[in-house]
Amino acid sequence: MSEAAIIDGKAFAAGLRERVAKVAADFEAQAGRKAGLAVVLVGEDPASQVYVRNKNKQTVACGMNSFEHKLPAETPEADLLALVEKLNADPAVDGILVQLPLPAHMNEQKVIATINPDKDVDGFHVVNVGRLATGLPGFVPCTPLGCTMLLKDRLGSLSGLNAVVIGRSNIVGKPMAQLLLRENCTVTIAHSRTQNLPEVVRGADIVIAAVGQPEMVKQDWIKPGATVIDVGMNRLPPPEGETKGKLVGDVDFAGASKVAGSITPVPGGVGPMTIAVLLRNTIVAAHRNAGVTLDESAV
Repeated sequence: MSEAAIIDGKAFAAGLRERVAKVAADFEAQAGRKAGLAVVLVGEDPASQVYVRNKNKQTVACGMNSFEHKLPAETPEADLLALVEKLNADPAVDGILVQLPLPAHMNEQKVIATINPDKDVDGFHVVNVGRLATGLPGFVPCTPLGCTMLLKDRLGSLSGLNAVVIGRSNIVGKPMAQLLLRENCTVTIAHSRTQNLPEVVRGADIVIAAVGQPEMVKQDWIKPGATVIDVGMNRLPPPEGETKGKLVGDVDFAGASKVAGSITPVPGGVGPMTIAVLLRNTIVAAHRNAGVTLDESAV
């Protein structure tokens, strides 16, 4: 049997960023200002710092303004909420992103609820969650939207396909299921309490793995020809004498590649899509906020 086709998220994300840059230039010409993304980072979490740096770099590369706000870890919650309110009121800011996780003394839900839903480019506000569930236009979390783009690019119509989403987080699993439902898939959400999980997954034309368990999904779980989207990002313990372990997904890539029709690698699959979709959401927000029309399906 032939090996699975590799779904190249890196290449797709590069194309998406190009489209965003073109739309951003048109927006600037029409609105007389650049679109703007504000990113708020509280504390010194190293992974978050790298992520924020990448967001900043890519925002500027797409011709948009990046407003970075770095606050010390001990910042009172009230000060963070005041900053968010200030950004809500700033007409130069179209998108607001508060980098998670926040320090323990801060209430993440309260902070997200303070963001204006029309600037909530992460799609985490309960208003946007409700909009997604009821089919209204809003903002959708970046990772699941990126996964949907990759699926539609690969398969065309998803209508009538059986999809299994492994994982029920608010950031990936639940919105992913909603998006697949919107594409007329028959959707099953599996999780840690699901019985006969391998059997459930074997019925799927589309498998989305988003559980944070290294290489949990095995070769014999996959239906021959299925499309596998691996959202997991796990670092294995380093081999003896080495300092860095291998980066793997939630799917046993070597095994699954032997039976799947197509599969995303880790790294280079879903990961690059997340920031590209964030930029896409930001330029969409800019048009909506400025009252400038945009064919949103074009980005």
